[in-house]
Amino acid sequence: MSGVGSDTASVAPKAELVRQGRPLIDVRAPVEFAQGSLPGAVNLPLMNDDERHQVGIAYKKHGQQQAVALGEKLVSGAVKTARVNAWCDYLARHPNALIYCFRGGMRSQIVQQWLAKAGCSAPRIDGGWKAMRQMLCARIDAAAEQPMLMISGLTGCAKTVLINRLECGVDLEGFANHKGSAFGRMPEPPPPQIDFEHALAQRLMALSGPLILEDESRQVGNVNVPLTFWQGMEQAPRIRVEMPLDWRLEQLRQDYIIDLERAHCERFGEQEGWERMRQQLGNALLRLKKRLGSARLARLQRLQALAFAAHESGDRQAHEAWLAPLLTEYYDPMYRYQLTRKQQAGLKEYHVGDWDSCLDAARQWQAEQRGLKR
Repeated sequence: MSGVGSDTASVAPKAELVRQGRPLIDVRAPVEFAQGSLPGAVNLPLMNDDERHQVGIAYKKHGQQQAVALGEKLVSGAVKTARVNAWCDYLARHPNALIYCFRGGMRSQIVQQWLAKAGCSAPRIDGGWKAMRQMLCARIDAAAEQPMLMISGLTGCAKTVLINRLECGVDLEGFANHKGSAFGRMPEPPPPQIDFEHALAQRLMALSGPLILEDESRQVGNVNVPLTFWQGMEQAPRIRVEMPLDWRLEQLRQDYIIDLERAHCERFGEQEGWERMRQQLGNALLRLKKRLGSARLARLQRLQALAFAAHESGDRQAHEAWLAPLLTEYYDPMYRYQLTRKQQAGLKEYHVGDWDSCLDAARQWQAEQRGLKR
């Protein structure tokens, strides 16, 4: 892997690369890619995990020269040809793609040189993944200073739907691949923390003005909202959606029963998907045992089991038998307690009303903020 020259083209790490959705080739090892990549990148590594591990040991024991020599030996012949062909094939489909490794150094330059010998070319990102990540994290921190409005309300008030109706909405649950609460896990695995942050930064790059988000806890599923941005959210005014119980139950039935069943069945097939969905909702109840208490948990578990039996016969409405008490006895009191504490601490509420009036109020706030900016 020697012979890295100075004539390999590079581009500066810029927001436009992410904002424009520029095709990216991540040549780091799969284990690095899995820990967090750049938005839209594909992983076509120079070395696989085992090769990278062996080269790393050689570097620590014997220095760079022997590590490079070992890399040349491991990635040679048919292995090297296959990897060069994979890069060339991708570049044929995406001729404006860029290459990056961790710091934009030796690995990406080696790839460029091998490509040049194969008659292909692609610039690398100067500073690589690390420089781009620093830029993305800086965008999140800067967004904490933008005007923000939080959408709050009891569970089942379709707050995420409202946010996605707004051009300046930022859907944190979408980036976290989680619908919120103990029941919000999706069949697709959640993203690593780094990928969540990068998706958030990519969305923020398109929004230089006001931002509208759901009034979330800092933890959304398996990830955490970056602290500086979260602190900005905590200081923002709120719009509170208030809807009747039957309306909210219909929303939950759609989100946590119908949509969840479809998502599981699409991924795992009808039978396995059905079993996984049942198991997920059962486990979600079980995770609330300490807060619900043993007696209440047992009652809800019985109601849930009866609802699933009815569901198998085509009655999805039966789930309201356990969803209704879960709302009225657990989620609603918990939300109202937190709301009272925030009100006592000086919570700023811009508007309180039904779903449609809150959508109108959010658009009005957005227009006001843009008027102030002028």
